[in-house]
Amino acid sequence: MNISLINPQDTTGSHKKMLDQIEKGFGKVPNMFLAIGNSPAALESMWASFGALSKGKLGAKLGEKIAVLVADINRCEYCLAAHTVLGQKAGATAGEMAAAQAGEANDTRTQAALNFARRLVKTRGQVDAKDIADVRAVFSEEEMAEILAHVALNTFTNYTNVAFGVPVDFPSVPLR
Repeated sequence: MNISLINPQDTTGSHKKMLDQIEKGFGKVPNMFLAIGNSPAALESMWASFGALSKGKLGAKLGEKIAVLVADINRCEYCLAAHTVLGQKAGATAGEMAAAQAGEANDTRTQAALNFARRLVKTRGQVDAKDIADVRAVFSEEEMAEILAHVALNTFTNYTNVAFGVPVDFPSVPLR
């Protein structure tokens, strides 16, 4: 581990309030939030992004499928484990989550989202006109922006966990 995990009992004010909200949402404060919580500003950025995207048009199940694909590409064992659990809580089967991790889906909509997410990560956002046309054929511009936001948030969480060596506190899922 390359950064300490904060103790929520040592926090006060809005910092403590955020950690209390996270605990309420997860039943505990996952290690990732204890790591990024070394900076109240970074924690607020991450937590606010999760909250905002939870109100989006894509829905939790598709968001979690995007998350496992991005985690696998970025080699983030922590996020792969966490989002596999969260995806199943959102209604996806274990098989659907494993397929999403590989960038595969059995429906056109999910496949288009995963294809676009993969291209965003692999090209570092330098997608081409065909990538845009392919995703636009299935999604509104609002939804396209949300797919990008999911990729960006998951890249933030992936980098947090990989760079800081955050201990995985969800059931392990092997990277591909």
